[in-house]
Amino acid sequence: MKNFYAVVKKEMRSYFTSPIAYVVIVIFLVLSGFFFYSGIAYFNLVSLQAMRSPYGAPDLNISEWVLRPLFGNISIFMLLMMPLLTMRLFSEEKKGGTIELLFTYPIKDMETVLGKYASCVGVFVIMLLATLIYPLLIHKFSTLELGPAISGYLGLFLMGSAFIALGLFFSSLTENQIVAAVISFGALLLFWVIGWSSTLASSKTGSLLTQLSILEHFDEFSKGVIDTKDVIYYLNFIILSLFLTMRSLESKRWRG
Repeated sequence: MKNFYAVVKKEMRSYFTSPIAYVVIVIFLVLSGFFFYSGIAYFNLVSLQAMRSPYGAPDLNISEWVLRPLFGNISIFMLLMMPLLTMRLFSEEKKGGTIELLFTYPIKDMETVLGKYASCVGVFVIMLLATLIYPLLIHKFSTLELGPAISGYLGLFLMGSAFIALGLFFSSLTENQIVAAVISFGALLLFWVIGWSSTLASSKTGSLLTQLSILEHFDEFSKGVIDTKDVIYYLNFIILSLFLTMRSLESKRWRG
């Protein structure tokens, strides 16, 4: 565990001594803040129109009208931002030639992979924690449904952790950070849209495509439902990606 914490500490220092983390966090918060404000403004407009209507609007719910779209928008930002956080994790080591030094240290591949992964997840958690101000504002001025808020954040955390695990794998395959980011984004986008073609395929193939879709498994979280099959999907996605990353490092050792 000592080696694991050493890797985490080193990587966290690398993030916050360079502009990468700051730029990603600021852009992420600016975009999420804009869509939160837009959601609140639209909800207020619809509420005012409903008050003037003799029929009203009994189905108006701030969690459904503001939080759920916000979680959906944040998940899209993550699709764009996570490859920027993961692209340097191994690519930078390869380009700088320090990965050979890393192999000479008395540290296991698993400790290296998990340490780099945990540091990136740590940055991502900081990003999510900064957005807690949005449900807190809703709670202060309205009635917040705690269940959908908790499940939505759990879904975002699992999805973001899966994005990071896959990005870490692609970073271990190349020494070019831009290539790693582009491939990671392309792969994540494929998993994002793969369920859209399920209606065009046979029932068995369509069901498989739906099960592979990252977006399909997030949808229940955004509705306030925590289903074990969705949690297991993300955990399996993370474990498989980390396993492939370790195999990639092992192949590097064999090739010298």
